[in-house]
Amino acid sequence: MKLILVSDTHLETDSIPAFLSDVFDQYDIIVHAGDFDSLSFYKALEATGKLKAVHGNSDEPAVKELLPEKLIFEVEGVKIGVIHEASLSIVDNTATRYMAMEMGVDVLVFGHLHRPIIEKSDVLIICPGSPTKARMSDPCAVELIVENGLITTNIIPITGQSCGYIDFSRKLGEKKD
Repeated sequence: MKLILVSDTHLETDSIPAFLSDVFDQYDIIVHAGDFDSLSFYKALEATGKLKAVHGNSDEPAVKELLPEKLIFEVEGVKIGVIHEASLSIVDNTATRYMAMEMGVDVLVFGHLHRPIIEKSDVLIICPGSPTKARMSDPCAVELIVENGLITTNIIPITGQSCGYIDFSRKLGEKKD
């Protein structure tokens, strides 16, 4: 089973942009870890019939009423948890690991940080970053493949606007004539 993990899309549209739709079409399940922002974008993703999602802190009230704060579901014997705010740290994921253990999941998908994290210990914690509003990273999502109880992950680059800091740092490395 192929899952695409996203978070923090922050879109105010009633359709899925082509650059995301092309990616989403390749997967069985779309997992969104919150911050759709608008009800219209949530409904566009829900219409795919593939969405598993939680609400985020920036979602409008109508989205928060429809979606839970936490979600647990199972794929081929692997328990997957989803929450928006699991950690405020990009370097210490101890609290996130404990949250995964408390939820009783093998994999915890979370958002809020807008940059990708994949960390494996006794549990797998994944922040997919943001495909539209990346911070300190390029726009991306995370592919999660579950086959016969085995899990593989890949960071999937998404065509879009990079974080301003990343663009600036790349320019610093360019040769000047």
